[in-house]
Amino acid sequence: MNDAALEPAEAPPVASSLELALTFNRIALASFGGGLSAWSRQVVVEERGWMSDEEFLSAMTICRVLPGANQVNLAVFVGAKLRGASGALAAVLGLIALPIAIVLGLGTLYAAYHSDPSVQAALRGVVAASVALSLSMAYKTGRKTLRSAGPWVLFAVSFFFSAIVRVPLLPMLAVLAPLGLWWAWPKRQAT
Repeated sequence: MNDAALEPAEAPPVASSLELALTFNRIALASFGGGLSAWSRQVVVEERGWMSDEEFLSAMTICRVLPGANQVNLAVFVGAKLRGASGALAAVLGLIALPIAIVLGLGTLYAAYHSDPSVQAALRGVVAASVALSLSMAYKTGRKTLRSAGPWVLFAVSFFFSAIVRVPLLPMLAVLAPLGLWWAWPKRQAT
């Protein structure tokens, strides 16, 4: 008998509903915009160990294709994986409750001071930080998952058409998603 068969399997990650709510609240309050994906990966994969890099990247891909906000979809995905429906609800509430209150307060302030040049300068800085966080996540996940020429080509083409040419998401997905699926589909080995 194989010794590896006698070793106990690694226990699946466990989290309470409160832990999910507090973790997703921390994610929401520590970042913004595209940076949420990078911060979510940092917390969910590296700090909590609730998912592997591959699981997280697959989850984010699914969450981006589904209707709704990507991060809300991710909160539902992670919460449901760890605690079922109650975990999904806790993660979503943790993600959106306090940020909604903050956004309403900031919206009131913006309505009063939107023409002030210092407000405009601060908003340009926020955009730059968000782009940097998105690039950080792309680098961290890409170096582990882009292991051959095909995925690199798909990444470069999607970046070029979305960031430079500004092709809308749905037409780009209509072309690149089938190519990505074809590339990733298991191929039969010639015997």
